[in-house]
Amino acid sequence: MIKLVIDANILFAALIKNSKTAELILEKQVTLFAPEFLIEEFEKYRKIILEKMHRTEDEFNRFLKILRRRIRIIKKKEIEPFIKDAIQLSPDPKDSLYFALASKLNIPIWSNDKRLKNQNEVQILNTNELIRKL
Repeated sequence: MIKLVIDANILFAALIKNSKTAELILEKQVTLFAPEFLIEEFEKYRKIILEKMHRTEDEFNRFLKILRRRIRIIKKKEIEPFIKDAIQLSPDPKDSLYFALASKLNIPIWSNDKRLKNQNEVQILNTNELIRKL
């Protein structure tokens, strides 16, 4: 069993095109965690995602429902003690909540953002590395 904090960009990639990424999100050997703002991000960018993906709004809504079942959402108050250090650690301030959650749970982050590897505290796995682990 592999436990991971999932980056929003992984979800966007899975939605925009049928790929191995979408399959990995559904993989039973993988347990996914995310800060609570992740679903809000999806809703916020709904229109852009719908424009880029070749799916209907119904398909988008079904995917969102699946995500809510597959991803364990962690409330911000649970990771607050880790945020200050995460801000220092994260190469991108927008990703600090992912780092806080990964630090709290002591698990890697699944992201294809190469900049996130510019630190030595939290392991970052890209999709290809995750495929090799499975």
